[in-house]
Amino acid sequence: MRTLDLYIIRKFLGTFFFTLILLIFIVVIFDISERIDDFLRTKPPLFAIIFNYYFNFIPYFINLFSYLLTFIAVIFFTSKMASDSEIVAILASGISFRRFLFPYILSAMILALLSFVLANFIIPYTNQGMFAFEKKYIKDPKEFNDMNVHRQISPGTFIFLENFNLRTNSGWKFTIEKFVNRELVYKLKAERIDWDTIRQRWIISNYYVRSMGKLTESFRKGAKLDTLLPLVPADFTEDIEEVKIMNYFVLKEHIRKKELRGDPDVMKYKVKGYTRISDPFATLILTLIGVAVSSRKVRGGIGYHLGLGLSLTFLYILFMQISTVFATFGNLHPLLAVWIPNVIFGIIAFVLLRLAPK
Repeated sequence: MRTLDLYIIRKFLGTFFFTLILLIFIVVIFDISERIDDFLRTKPPLFAIIFNYYFNFIPYFINLFSYLLTFIAVIFFTSKMASDSEIVAILASGISFRRFLFPYILSAMILALLSFVLANFIIPYTNQGMFAFEKKYIKDPKEFNDMNVHRQISPGTFIFLENFNLRTNSGWKFTIEKFVNRELVYKLKAERIDWDTIRQRWIISNYYVRSMGKLTESFRKGAKLDTLLPLVPADFTEDIEEVKIMNYFVLKEHIRKKELRGDPDVMKYKVKGYTRISDPFATLILTLIGVAVSSRKVRGGIGYHLGLGLSLTFLYILFMQISTVFATFGNLHPLLAVWIPNVIFGIIAFVLLRLAPK
C-alpha cells in the first residue's frame, strides 16, 4: 500500500464519518424535539433516555444513511481532488485509473462489511432495547384487537377466530379446517380456545368435529379437548416490523418455520432477509459511480457532480424499493428482486468507469 492509497482512504473514511457524526447530531436533535412531550409526560430517567434509547437509536440510523453518506463522501473529496488537478497529477505519474480505484474499493468494502454486521447482528440487538424503552415510556403496550382472524398454520390447514384476547390468551368462535387435494376432510368448530401456559398447548372447549372420507362421514362433540397446534399466542400479534429485532440466524429460522407451515406471509420475511445481504453491496456500487462521475474536472465544480450523482443515487434507491414491492405483492422471486437493482446499477457503474477520464 502506497502513501497515495493511505491518503485516499483517510480522505474517504474521514469525510464519511465526519458527515455521519454531523447527521446523527441533527437526527437526534429533531427526534428530541418530537419526543419531548412524551418524555415530559412519562418522565423516564435521563440515564434511560441516553443509554436505553439514543445509544440504541444511533446504529439504526447509521446503517440507514450509510449508502447515501458513502456516495456524498466520495463525491465531495473526489471532486475537490479533481478541481485541484490532483487526479490529473496522479494519472500523469503513471498510475493507471484501475490502480487509482484500489483505495476506493478497499474503503467501500470496509463500510460494506460494517453495514452487514450492523444490519444482521448489532441493530437487532439494539432495537430490542429501543423498542422496550418505547413500549414503557412512549407507546402503549401492544394489544390485539383484530376480528375475524384467518391463518394458514400448516400446508392445507387453516384456522379461523372471530376474536382473540391477548391478555387472557383466549379466543372465541374457533374453527380449524384441513384440506387434501382441495377437498375438505376435517373440520372442528369450538366456542372457545385457551392457551395453557404451563403445558404449552391449546385447550378447546365445547367443540364439534366433522371428519369426511371418500365414502364415509363421522361426527363427534365434547366439552374439553387438549391439542397441539403449530401456533402460539404471539403469532396473533406478529408484525413484519418485528424482523428488526431478529438477527441473521433468528430470521433464517423464522423463515424456515413459516415455510414449513405454508404461511403466505413468508415472502415479506424473505425479502427482508435477502435485503440484509444485498444492501451492503450498494456501498461498493455507489462508490464506483461516485468516482466515475466526480473524477472529471469541470467548471461547475462539486455542484454538477453532486447533482448528477444524487440523481443516480435516488433512482437507485427508488428502484430497490419498487423491486421489493414486486416480490412482496407479486410473483417476482425475492432473491431476484433484491439483486436486480445491484446488477443494473453495477452495469451503469462499469459503463461510467469506462467513460471516466484516464
